[in-house]
Amino acid sequence: MRIEMKGIHKAFGSNQVLSGVNFDLEPGEVHALMGENGAGKSTMMNILTGLYVKDAGTITIDGKETYFSNPKEAEKAGIAFIHQELNVWPDMTVLQNLFIGREMSSSFGLLKEKEMKALAAEQFRKLSVDIPLNAEAGECSVGQQQMIEIAKALLTETKVIIMDEPTSALTEREIRKLFEVIASLKKEGVSIVYISHRMEEIFEICDRITVMRDGRTVDTQAIPDTNFDEVVRKMVGRELTERYPARTPNPGKVALEVAHASRKGLFEDISFKVHEGEIVGFSGLMGSGRTEIMRALFGLDPLDRGEVTLFGKKAAIRKPDDAVKLGIGFITEDRKDEGLILDFSVRENMVLPSLKSFTSKGLISAQKEKSFVDMLIKRLRIKTHTSETAAGNLSGGNQQKVVIAKWVGIGPRVLILDEPTRGVDVGAKREIYQLMNELTGHGVAIIMVSSELPEVLGMSDRIVVVHEGRITGELSREEATQEKIMTLATGGQ
Repeated sequence: MRIEMKGIHKAFGSNQVLSGVNFDLEPGEVHALMGENGAGKSTMMNILTGLYVKDAGTITIDGKETYFSNPKEAEKAGIAFIHQELNVWPDMTVLQNLFIGREMSSSFGLLKEKEMKALAAEQFRKLSVDIPLNAEAGECSVGQQQMIEIAKALLTETKVIIMDEPTSALTEREIRKLFEVIASLKKEGVSIVYISHRMEEIFEICDRITVMRDGRTVDTQAIPDTNFDEVVRKMVGRELTERYPARTPNPGKVALEVAHASRKGLFEDISFKVHEGEIVGFSGLMGSGRTEIMRALFGLDPLDRGEVTLFGKKAAIRKPDDAVKLGIGFITEDRKDEGLILDFSVRENMVLPSLKSFTSKGLISAQKEKSFVDMLIKRLRIKTHTSETAAGNLSGGNQQKVVIAKWVGIGPRVLILDEPTRGVDVGAKREIYQLMNELTGHGVAIIMVSSELPEVLGMSDRIVVVHEGRITGELSREEATQEKIMTLATGGQ
């Protein structure tokens, strides 16, 4: 399938999102689409698949001008879109999610469950996915849900697959398998539009790259004809001298100490310390228990045993409100379901944990609230039309910035960041790293959970590695390497 989009314009009210963008896709190619959060990448693909109606421009498929009224039409024509924010139905089984809207049934209207299970099992086998088909999708990890979405797209006769940040929640093994699947699909003539902020992936698997900035197409080039620095410069319109800002840590007293924390079936005998002004990175494969440890520390899940001490005093954290009162903030990896109220405005989301600081005698100071929100929007360069825009209308990366702003606003003493830059572009990542440096400069203790090893190595003062619910090692910034971390993460010594 050959696709050409020319001069595409799109505005939402007075907010001009696309201003004459161009994009083309050849049969059997992997075409990277890159740009800062809010550049218009997802909007352009939503127009292609019929979710949004363009204001101007043309879309040509195999030489014929074509427009879809809805995503279902695009899917029937062979174009599948795997969105960054997963569309999994949590209360339905994995099998039901895979075949939702395209169930196989007999002439009597009975479901052909045996045939559906066989097809699903075969697709999972190709992807090396081990998820029970009768399990509830909501009980699956974020990474497993991502693989369900990918399998669902591959179960149809697709000619084009749009993948929006497909590896953001996958383990290294799952990523390798996905790349193998992409290579085999490419050989069969299937085209992939690959939207990602992971530069290493783009240069490994893509044939061409189109860069967007501020709703416009900046350039399209063959991958061998460009490089990391050139792509970054085109994306952000400025030079990024260093990927990770320099850190000069000056750790103070112990801010948080965890001793022998356990939760049955998830993690066992977890002990570590974090000092004021320090970033401690938590690394490990997906499912190792990193996130579960952080959830328990914040009071989202109960500990079976263990002790948490905050600045030398025993901390009784039984619910998140207890943690917030003690000055602990938690930026969750699942911003859609746990980090934001998508129907609330950017302002309402930002001030939610710190409303008391704007309240006097039961009245909220609108001026104080506005100054606070405007400062955070400017500081984190959040792309939003106004502070009253619904959070659900922002791009994924800008939603992540709102989550970060929300917890920075409480003035935390300890801040837990679980995948803080997932789905965030390279320019915004650096802004988040600089903010982390500023916070530690003011004595905030930071715990950072990340699946990106370069990020762990680039920003951590110490690195704690978790394997199957246990800490297998701790590395200083100086001694840590990707090889040492992976060895510990897989249970080696």
